Amino acid sequence: MNNTREYEFTIIVPIYNEQDNLERLEKTLRDYLPTALYKCCVLLINDGSKDNSLQMIKDICQRNRDFFYISSSANHGLSTAMKAGIDTVESKYIGYIDSDLQTTPEDFNLLLQYAPDYQLVSGIRAKRKDSWFKKLQSKIANGFRRKMTGDTATDTGCPLKVMWTDYAKRLPFFDGMHRFLPALMNLEDGKFKEMPVRHFPRIAGVSKYHLWNRLAGPFKDCFAYRWMKKRYIRYQIDDDNVSL
Repeated sequence: MNNTREYEFTIIVPIYNEQDNLERLEKTLRDYLPTALYKCCVLLINDGSKDNSLQMIKDICQRNRDFFYISSSANHGLSTAMKAGIDTVESKYIGYIDSDLQTTPEDFNLLLQYAPDYQLVSGIRAKRKDSWFKKLQSKIANGFRRKMTGDTATDTGCPLKVMWTDYAKRLPFFDGMHRFLPALMNLEDGKFKEMPVRHFPRIAGVSKYHLWNRLAGPFKDCFAYRWMKKRYIRYQIDDDNVSL
């Protein structure tokens, strides 16, 4: 049996070479679980880490009954790790947070209060604690994405999100799709809401993003999304006798 089925809310955490953050991640998530608005568990996703992350993940799950993990021996990137988590989860709601804890799981409760009415609730990083150059890159990428996709999201890079699991499983995934969740949710007629959340500086580990994958990658992905949107298949069955 899939253990996440016993919970209403599963937090997925993609992890790649984050051994310096995992002790703090364990404590922060463990402290949050009793306060969550829904019965909650954690799914740690090892994305081919080359450091000691996988062994630490296994130790964390052994110590904590509400922690589970899946692991890949190769590094596939954030979008693939997210898809692996979404494909695994069977709770009603699914949350996403980065392992560097630049956002806090406590703010999931701000998003969860709107989850019954919105298929995707995403954070907006208030008083963002990043360098001016990183914020400029995000501003340019977000503006170009909005113009190309027509979505209204102001901060798709915020690493704090809540989705309906059944909708998340329908989304057409591709490398880089984590930047397009509001636009992809629109393809499924899902409703989207943003809420301000707290943001903190990274205090351990190394960011996996740089100028190329923050700007050039998303620009190319926008054209891929436009192509897919024109050819996206949607239908509704209004009558049948299959289940009679």
